[in-house]
Amino acid sequence: MAAGAALVDVVAVRAGRRAAAWRQELAAALVTRPVDDTWMLTGAALAAVIGLWLLMVALTPGLRHLLPMRSPAKQRAQLDRDGAAVLLRDAALRVPGVRTARIRVRRHRILARTDVHFRDPRQVKADLAAVLDDERDRLALSHPPRIVVRVRQRTP
Repeated sequence: MAAGAALVDVVAVRAGRRAAAWRQELAAALVTRPVDDTWMLTGAALAAVIGLWLLMVALTPGLRHLLPMRSPAKQRAQLDRDGAAVLLRDAALRVPGVRTARIRVRRHRILARTDVHFRDPRQVKADLAAVLDDERDRLALSHPPRIVVRVRQRTP
């Protein structure tokens, strides 16, 4: 809240208006106090702690690697993206004609890349899209990502 007020005041000053009275008083107090004053050291320490905390929050991953799941009992359930990718890869490898499968699960998209070795790639792509769609629905995600399938023919 204080940062927002300071930002609004700085923008107003840049637009040609006078600085707010609280900012003028604060600037005058900071100019007149010595650097080794207790309040100056306390403010500097507090600013350093807040800065370190903000840096830590920015660098930690949070819960972005988890996909929220539907839950009828209003409980919070989440599925790890890597786990979802393994389940989808196993389902993709059960499709006839798929030699290798690489699955990447994001928040809004599932990217499936497969190599086909003995069937028509268009048939494999259709079968693979259907299988992955069914498997994605079995995961019961609250916001099911869309599926993108890429198939390429590999000859041994």
